[in-house]
Amino acid sequence: MLWSEVYRPKRCEEIIGQDEVVSYLASFADARSVPHMLISGPHGTGKTAAVGCLARRLYGENWEANTTVFSAADLLGKGRSALETDDRFIQLYRKDQSLIVNFKRIVKWYASMRPLDADFKLLVVEDAGSLTFEAQQALRRTMERYSATCRFIFVTTRPSAIIPAIASRCLPLFFAPLESGVVRARLEEILAAEGAALPADDIELIVYAAEGDLRRAIMYAQIAAGSGKEFDLAEVSRSETENVAASAFEAIRAGNFDAARRIAESLMIEYGLSAREVVGELRRVARRERYSHPALALALADADRRLCHNANDFVQINALLARITREVFGEESTAAL
Repeated sequence: MLWSEVYRPKRCEEIIGQDEVVSYLASFADARSVPHMLISGPHGTGKTAAVGCLARRLYGENWEANTTVFSAADLLGKGRSALETDDRFIQLYRKDQSLIVNFKRIVKWYASMRPLDADFKLLVVEDAGSLTFEAQQALRRTMERYSATCRFIFVTTRPSAIIPAIASRCLPLFFAPLESGVVRARLEEILAAEGAALPADDIELIVYAAEGDLRRAIMYAQIAAGSGKEFDLAEVSRSETENVAASAFEAIRAGNFDAARRIAESLMIEYGLSAREVVGELRRVARRERYSHPALALALADADRRLCHNANDFVQINALLARITREVFGEESTAAL
C-alpha cells in the first residue's frame, strides 16, 4: 500500500507545516460555524487531507454521511458517458439533456440533501479550477439557494481559474509549499516506522526534488526504499510534462513567444499543473539542458516567490516567459514580442 495513504493525516493535529491555516479550520469545527471556502495551494501540501480532518472534527462518526466530495474532472472532464456509468449519478443522469444541465441537477440534488444530526453538510469540489465558466455560474446560484444547509469548499491548485462571483463568496485559505526541514523530518519518521533506511544524501536529494510537495517526497522515498538497488531520482522524476516544458524553451529560443505561452498554459490547463509546478518543470529543463545564464535563475526564483504569495497563475507565467525571452535569449527573441 502507498505510504502516502498509510500515513495520511486523520486529525487536524497531524497536519504538518500548515499551522496557521489548520488552526482556522479547527476553530471553525469547534465553533460549528464553517464558511464557504476556497482552498488553494500546490499539490502535496495537505489541502484535501485538511478538509477530511475538518469533516471528522466537525461531525465525528457521521463525517462521511455529511460530506460529499466531487471531482470537477469526473463531473465535466470525462464527458456524458462517464456520468451515465457512474453509480453515484446513474439515477440523476438524463440522456436527453446536456452535460451542463446534468451537472446542475447532480450538484443541486446533493446540496439539497438534509444533513445527519447537523445544521449543515459539506460539499467539496476538488480540482475546482477545471470547472467551466458556465458550471461556476450554476454553482453560484446553488450556493445562494442552499447556503443555510450546505457549505461549499472548493479545492484547487489554480485559484485564478475561479470566477470572482464564486471567489467573493468564499474565505480564501492558502496552503504554502512545505519547508525542507518539515519534509525531511516527516520522511525520517515514516522510514523509521516502516523499518527502512536511506542514506542521508538520498533523503536530501528527495527533499530537494520534491520542492515542498510532501506526497511526492513520500512516493520517492517509498520507491527508493523498495528498489533494492541504486536509486536514480532523475529517471524516476522525469515526466512528460518536463518534455513539454522543454518545448516551451525551444519556442522561446526560436523567437516564438506566442507558442511558448500556449505551451506553458497547456501545462496548467491540460496537464493540471499549478503555476509553481510549471516553474519547477522549467527549472528542471534549464538544469538538464545546462542553461547557465544568471538572469534565468533570477527570473525563475522571482516567479516562484511571487506565486508563493498566491499571485495570478497565468499572469505570472506569461511575465516569466517574457522576461526569459528578453533577458536570456537576446534581441532576436525580443523582436517576436
